[in-house]
Amino acid sequence: MAGNERKVIVITGVSRGLGRAMVDRFIALGHTVAGCARSASAVEELSTIYGPPHMFGKVDVANDQAVAEWAREVIAALGPPDLLINNAALINRNARLWEVPPGEFEQLLRVNIGGIYHTIRHFVPAMLGRKRGVVVNFSSYWGRSAAAEVGPYCATKFAVEGLTQSLAAELPPDLAAVVVNPGIIDTAMLRSCFGPEAANYPKPGDWARRVVPFLLSLDRRHNGQSLTAPWSERPEDI
Repeated sequence: MAGNERKVIVITGVSRGLGRAMVDRFIALGHTVAGCARSASAVEELSTIYGPPHMFGKVDVANDQAVAEWAREVIAALGPPDLLINNAALINRNARLWEVPPGEFEQLLRVNIGGIYHTIRHFVPAMLGRKRGVVVNFSSYWGRSAAAEVGPYCATKFAVEGLTQSLAAELPPDLAAVVVNPGIIDTAMLRSCFGPEAANYPKPGDWARRVVPFLLSLDRRHNGQSLTAPWSERPEDI
C-alpha cells in the first residue's frame, strides 16, 4: 500500500477514542473513510462534519446481518476497502473472573471476536475479488500478557491474535492480515481500568498522527505478523 493514491479505509468503532482519531487523520491525509459505531449521535456528527464520499453508519458489529447490510452499502459506493481496521471493542468492568456477570462476558465475546469475524466475512470476499487489501485487527498489550480483573478482555484479545494468524495463513498472496497492539493510550477504555493515571499516556489525536502512516505502510510483507504500533508514553515525543 505504498504511494500517495487515495485509499478506501473501513474502520469499526469510530464514535470516540482511537477510532474517531483515525477517522480524522485518514481524512486529513486525503483518504476516503467508511466508519461504523453503535452511537447514532456520533454517526450523525461524523456525517455532518465529513460528507460524501465518506460514509458513516450506525452498526452493531456483534450483529452479523447489520454488518452484512453495511458492507454491501460501502462496497457498492466505494468499492472494496484497501484497509479494513477492526478497532471496535469493549472491556469488562474491573472484577475477578468469577464475579463478571455472564451477560457482560458474552457481550465481550460478541463484539471483540464476533465483530471481527463479521467484518471479515462480509468485506474480505470483495477484497479477494479485487486481489488487494490489508486487514488490521487491533489486539492489545493485554492480548500478549494478562492482568487481574480484566480476564474476559485479555481472553478476547489473545483470541484476536490467533484468529488473525489463522486468517493470514488462508489469504492468497495479494492480501494480508496483520494484528496490531495500538499501545497504551488515554481513552475512556483505559480510564475504566487505570483511573486518573490514564492521563499520563498519549491522547488519541497525538497517537493517530504517528500511527496512521504506520497503518498505511502495511502490506503483504507484514502478513501474519503481530506488530506494535509506534507510540510513546510522552506526548511531547509524538
